[in-house]
Amino acid sequence: MTKLRKILLICLCLLLGSAALLLVYGEWAVSGSRQYTYDDVDKVPYNRVALVLGTSRYLVGGGTNQYFQTRIKAASALYNNGKVDYILVSGDNATLQYNEPRQMRRALIKAGIPAKAIYSDYAGFRTLDSMVRAREVFGQDRFTVVSQAFHNERAIFIARHFGIEAVGFNAEDPSAYQGIRTRVREVFARLMGLLDLYILDKGPKFLGQPVNIGEPIPCRPLSTLGLSQPCLPLPTEPLASGEQVLIPPSAASATQVE
Repeated sequence: MTKLRKILLICLCLLLGSAALLLVYGEWAVSGSRQYTYDDVDKVPYNRVALVLGTSRYLVGGGTNQYFQTRIKAASALYNNGKVDYILVSGDNATLQYNEPRQMRRALIKAGIPAKAIYSDYAGFRTLDSMVRAREVFGQDRFTVVSQAFHNERAIFIARHFGIEAVGFNAEDPSAYQGIRTRVREVFARLMGLLDLYILDKGPKFLGQPVNIGEPIPCRPLSTLGLSQPCLPLPTEPLASGEQVLIPPSAASATQVE
């Protein structure tokens, strides 16, 4: 029995050692993307689109999420300094009550960003989804990612794995109290990111119909909630009486609304 315990202990030590090495490797590999990130808005190269990675506006306990606030502030700085022309907000839309892109869009509009300059990706469930969908759905093969520095490094690592020329603008880090749990989680997220890319070969959960950023698309009729994209007037069809009626666009071409 003593011999068996020794063997089990050795196996456990080997397992823990291997896990530690993998975590260290993941941290080292992803941190190499730091060279593509910027802290000073004046030094950020121009890209047509900024991609803001999603997070909840509020903490579980009801307090304000500083990660959310500083990302909105950073995205606004890019737009106001002429570093981007459009902002794509990408995040989780798991339920009617939890909608990260809608929260970010509203916050950006409140910060003074024109609604017509903001596009929404409601299927950015993970960082990988947001990166790949920005190219495959929204047609951007180069853009500026907006998040905290540690998150930007992982996002850019993923983007460049898929041949996307992304750079990052680092939003201000929150207080140590809010940040420590997220930082610990990030260590494991980097390892899982490597597994997704090189072992599991994962892709986005959903893709969908292309959205051309900057090009007007037909409006959804009878909306009282406000449009998320710029739109063209709907075509009209004359009636026998001489009146005209709007022809509703198909669901595929309709814009998403708040």
